[in-house]
Amino acid sequence: MNAEKLRRLFIGFFTQHDHVEISGRSVIPENDPTVLFTTAGMHPLVPYLLGEPHPSGRRLTDVQKCIRTGDIESVGDAHHLTFFEMLGNWSLGDYFKSEMIAMSYQFLTSPDYLGIDPSRLHVTVFAGDDEVPRDEESARLWQEMGIAPERIYFLGREDNWWGPAGQTGPCGPDSEMFLDTEKEPCSAECRPGCSCGKYIEIWNDVFMEYDKQEDGSYLPLKMKNIDTGMGLERTLCLLLGKKNVYDTELFQPIIQKIEEISGHRYTGEESEETTKAFRVIADHIKTATMIMSDERGIRPSNVGQGYILRRLIRRAVRFGRKLGIEVSFLPQLADVVLDIYRNSYPEMQDKRNFLHDELRLEEEQFSRTLMQGEREFLKMLPSLLKNPQKMMSGRLAFKLYDTYGFPIELTEELAREHGLGVDRTEFDAAFAKHQEASKAGADKLFKGGLADDSMASTRYHTATHLLNEALRRVLGDGVHQAGSNITPERLRFDFNWNDKLSEEQIVQVEALVNAQIEANLPIGFEVMSIEEAKNIGAQAMFEGRYDEKVKVYRMGDFSVEVCGGPHVEHTGELGKFKIVKEQSSSRGVRRIKAILVD
Repeated sequence: MNAEKLRRLFIGFFTQHDHVEISGRSVIPENDPTVLFTTAGMHPLVPYLLGEPHPSGRRLTDVQKCIRTGDIESVGDAHHLTFFEMLGNWSLGDYFKSEMIAMSYQFLTSPDYLGIDPSRLHVTVFAGDDEVPRDEESARLWQEMGIAPERIYFLGREDNWWGPAGQTGPCGPDSEMFLDTEKEPCSAECRPGCSCGKYIEIWNDVFMEYDKQEDGSYLPLKMKNIDTGMGLERTLCLLLGKKNVYDTELFQPIIQKIEEISGHRYTGEESEETTKAFRVIADHIKTATMIMSDERGIRPSNVGQGYILRRLIRRAVRFGRKLGIEVSFLPQLADVVLDIYRNSYPEMQDKRNFLHDELRLEEEQFSRTLMQGEREFLKMLPSLLKNPQKMMSGRLAFKLYDTYGFPIELTEELAREHGLGVDRTEFDAAFAKHQEASKAGADKLFKGGLADDSMASTRYHTATHLLNEALRRVLGDGVHQAGSNITPERLRFDFNWNDKLSEEQIVQVEALVNAQIEANLPIGFEVMSIEEAKNIGAQAMFEGRYDEKVKVYRMGDFSVEVCGGPHVEHTGELGKFKIVKEQSSSRGVRRIKAILVD
C-alpha cells in the first residue's frame, strides 16, 4: 500500500458504485468567511448540500486538500497534522444510512480493498440528547454488517455530531469507525475516542438530516445527504503498521532532508525535543507549501490566512534553530514537498520560484525580528538582574512576544543564559487573554457567509461577479480575482494590480456595477465542459483543475463566469453598490471592500 494506491482504491470503489469523481478545491475557501482554510471535504459543497444542483450529479467522490491549525501545538505527536488529504464521498439527496454503512463496511473489510480484519473494527454512533434522538438505526445497521454489540458505542454530541460549517446550515449525527491497534487499554473505561492511542479513527460517515436555525433549533433538511471523510495520512499509517504518520512516504523524504541540513539523525526514538523539532518542521513546511502553491496561493502577512502562514513558517524556523540550523533552509524543504506531490498535484510545480522567494524573504524578516527581540531583551537585562528573585515577569515576556514577535521559548532561553527565570504562568495568562480577544474578533468578522445560506450573502456573492467584470473593463483584461471574503454585511474582493486605484477609476467601476443592477439583468446558468465554457469566453476566476462538467453563470450580456453559485435571479435584487475602501492586500494585489445599500 502507498498513498497513490490508497487514493485510487477509494475513488475507484465509489466510481464503481455510480459516483462521479470531482476535483478537490482550493485550500483557500471561496466566499466562505466562517473558516480561514478548507478544513473538510464538505466546505466546497455546502451550496449543493443545501439543494443547489451539482453539475456532476447526486453521487460524488473526491480527494480534498485540508488545513486545520486549531491543534497546532499538538503537532509533533504520532497523528496530529496541520495539512492532510481527505478522501470523501457524498450523496446529495440520494442514498442514506443503510447504503452508506454497507459500503463503508465493504471498503474497509473486503480483501479487494483495505482488507481489515472485522474483529479490529469498533464504531461509534450518536447517543442522542434533548434536541435530536438516539441513532438506533445506525447501531442496528452495523450489527447487521457483523459488528458485535460490544464494539458499538453510543457517544454524545462532542464526539458524534458534525456541522454546521457556519453558525447555521446542514448538520447531523455521524458514525465513526476506529481500528483497534491492539495496545493494552489505558483503563477499564478505555473506548474509541480515548486519547491513549489504543483506538485510532479511520473513517467518519456523516448523516446530514438537519438544518440548524438561527435560534439554535433543528429542522429536518429538505433532502438527506451523506458526507464522509477518511484521512489519507492516518489511514496509510495504520494500513502499513507504522507507529506514526511521519514514518510514511509522505514525510520521510522531508525528514531525510532535515537530517542532511541539520547534521542530526532522526529515528523517532531520540530525545522528545529533537523528535518534535523534526516533526514540526516537516509538518509546517508541507502546510506552508500547500498554502502558497495553491491556485489561490497567498503570501505571509499579519492578518487572516497570511498570519497563519507566517506563524507556520516562523515556527518551522524556530524549531530549525533547536536543531542548530542557522542558515536559510525552508526553500530546500519546499522542493522536497513539491517532489512528493509531483504526480498527485502537478499544478504545484508552477509555484516553485514564488515559494523560494517568499520563504527566503520570510526567513530573513524573522531573523531581523529575532535580532530586534534580543536587543530589547538586553535593554531590559540590567534591571532584571537587580531583581532579587532573578525572575522576569510574564508581562515583560509577553511584551516581547506581542510587540516584537519574539517567541516565549527564546525569551526563556536568553533568560537562562543570564541566570534568570521567566514567570510562565503570568505569560500564559496574558497570552490566553490575547487569544480570547483575537477569537472574539474573528468570530465577529467571520460570522455568517455562504455556509449560513443567507440571502444577504448570496447577494454579495452575485455582486462579486459584477465587480470582477467591471474591474476588467476599467483596468484591462489582465485583471483577475485573487481572493474574496463575504459576510452578510459586506464583500471583500482581492485582484491582481500593482497601483492604487485613482478616484476616477473607483467611480468608473462603481458606475459600471450600478448600471447593471439598474438594468435588472436576468441571471441563469448552463452546465457544460470547461472547454465549452472557455470557447464562449467565460471567465474562470482561478486556474486549476476542473470537473468534467461546470456551471457557467450569465448576467445578461455583461458577465459570463464559471462558478458553483448560488446567485439571485436578477441583478436588480442587489440594491446600490458602494465601494467603501480600496487598499493594498499584499505585493501585487489590491483589495476592495464594498457594501450593498437598499
